[in-house]
Amino acid sequence: MKALVISPEFGLQNLAVVDRPDPTPGPGQILVRVRAASLNFRDLLLAKGQYNPRLQFPRVLGSDAAGEVIALGTGATRFKVGDHVANCFMTDWADGPITDAAAKSAIGSDRDGVFSELVALDERAVVSVPDHMTFEEAATLPCAAVTAWNALTTAGTGPGTTVLLQGTGGVSIFALQLAHALGARAFITSSSDEKLARAAALGASAGVNYRTNADWDKWARQQSGGTGVDVVVEVGGAGTLERSLKAVRTGGHVALIGVLAGTGAVNPLLILMKAVRVQGVFVGSRAMFEAMNRVIAEKKLQPVIDRVFPFVEAPAAFKHLESGAHFGKVVMSL
Repeated sequence: MKALVISPEFGLQNLAVVDRPDPTPGPGQILVRVRAASLNFRDLLLAKGQYNPRLQFPRVLGSDAAGEVIALGTGATRFKVGDHVANCFMTDWADGPITDAAAKSAIGSDRDGVFSELVALDERAVVSVPDHMTFEEAATLPCAAVTAWNALTTAGTGPGTTVLLQGTGGVSIFALQLAHALGARAFITSSSDEKLARAAALGASAGVNYRTNADWDKWARQQSGGTGVDVVVEVGGAGTLERSLKAVRTGGHVALIGVLAGTGAVNPLLILMKAVRVQGVFVGSRAMFEAMNRVIAEKKLQPVIDRVFPFVEAPAAFKHLESGAHFGKVVMSL
């Protein structure tokens, strides 16, 4: 089989699609023929050595894939041959609060990922995908969509609530679609007026260009009647967190997800004085994935795919993600 491997050291120039032995499903596992896979910012950081500096080489990258079941290991009963499935980001997080063991079971870093033609997966770490989705669409769900769902539902997002989203990458666009599906009003920031117009078409109530209006925190408070938004989906990290804390209402919720704007020191005074809940979000459980899929199926939501690359052009897909020009998800077709 073909697989995307990084070796012998970090760097996008060291990504290559190579031949690897075909896997065999063990007890309780299923064998999946991967039809599509999607990239996350995590994959880019991994390849550049900025996520797991102790990564063991060679390593198959990737946490998001969808395909069809082609074989069952001994005792595997949750799926049948021919089922369309997607993998979970963490193999050992079925339900309940996250644990150390669950966090350490994320794939594509300390263990091989799913950027390959065939993968053997524990059947407990796989979900059925909504019937209306293509493999390319379903492959976008495991990380970005589940992260957005976890962030929104943990914050109690629903009718009458307001949500502020940052940028138009995978998590933010899923959060926009899901917030709209949950009945919330969503505001969004971007550096592109064109992307803001596309976000409006997906249900954003208002948008602001942060390059022409650097005070987007003040703008968000104005949009929410002067009190601040109920929820901020924070993907920037320390570089944007202070403005997020200003944008959220007293007693509001900041879902801390990414570090796109970098790491650094944060003044905790606003958290204290406004009694803000800051919740780290590390993707989500299989139960969250399944609950999200029920809403996606009911609403017939279509993931937003920016571009689909052939698997053999995987290094180009990474470079496209690195450029920041994408709107939604970057996908590879197998």
